Amino acid sequence: MLMVQHSREATKSRQSRKVAFILYRMFYGPWIFICAGYKQIIVLISMFVFGSLVFARYEGLPALLALFASVSTVTTIGLFSPKNGNLFAMDKNEAILLIVLMVVSVGSGASLVQSTVSMAVSEGGKAEANARLIRRLKGHTVVYGYTHMGKYIVERLEELGHDAVVIAKTPETYNLLQKKNLFVVLENETDIIEALKSAGIEKASLVIGADANDSDNMRLILTARKLRPDIKIHSVVHDASSVEMEKDAGANVVIPTTVAVGTLLALLAENEDLVGLVFTPKKVTEAINEHVIHASSPLVGKKIRDITQTMNVIGAIRDGKADARLFDGTFTLQGGDILILLGDPPAKRHAGQ
Repeated sequence: MLMVQHSREATKSRQSRKVAFILYRMFYGPWIFICAGYKQIIVLISMFVFGSLVFARYEGLPALLALFASVSTVTTIGLFSPKNGNLFAMDKNEAILLIVLMVVSVGSGASLVQSTVSMAVSEGGKAEANARLIRRLKGHTVVYGYTHMGKYIVERLEELGHDAVVIAKTPETYNLLQKKNLFVVLENETDIIEALKSAGIEKASLVIGADANDSDNMRLILTARKLRPDIKIHSVVHDASSVEMEKDAGANVVIPTTVAVGTLLALLAENEDLVGLVFTPKKVTEAINEHVIHASSPLVGKKIRDITQTMNVIGAIRDGKADARLFDGTFTLQGGDILILLGDPPAKRHAGQ
């Protein structure tokens, strides 16, 4: 029942984010348009004013009609003809000024159209909107690498209702994820520092290394730990001999791909109390993990027998030592206790059971 409720809440949250994403881009798009062609727009407005002055001076038109005549001329609509179409009766100075008006206006208009088309083709407006949206995120997960593992992790995070920002290594992947309306940044020329900053590591809660290259995951770990010494870092490793190296580099959780799936990595994102994992050489479901009890946890004050229906407790550590009173009925959980559990770690939503 709790799983269904959480799934519904995650779906609502995801739909809400998508609506906000679309609306933000919708309102931000015109601003990008203005930024891309503001110089041309200023020139065109100046030409409207300039033309109004010309027609007011030589045609004796009032301000509003002079502006109308100017706009008609600049946009080549042709609703106004000087001297009622008798061009031979036009003042020479007026003719010269109108020629200047039309030449400058046509050039500015063409430049504005070119900028607009270029922006639309390159999806620059969309990229800028995405970048601004990423800067508004907080408590999100940064996923490095969109391999088959990274793709599955992002999908699972979406199902759980978590925001994820993908760091793509190639322009092709970056463009693909943009079309999917996913939060994505591009790592330019292996500049992982700038990529992590663009992905909002300062406000992120978790970094996951899911690249197919262990050396790149190692580079990610070292850089992320330097930028955010307090952030959680989880990573996959393809060469089992590199597990200890990644741990030494600063990863909190390192999972060999031989025993890991994206589901577990995504699940770890919503378990803030998880402090360590030890894997048996068999199945992931036989993993032994440590679960710390914070002072604010609803488990504080409960006895082990009260939670054994939802957790496979095989041990408890208090003050750094295993407590022998675990199953004698008197052991009551306190803040700072660490439970040794067999099987998948419980999600935060189950903590109250």
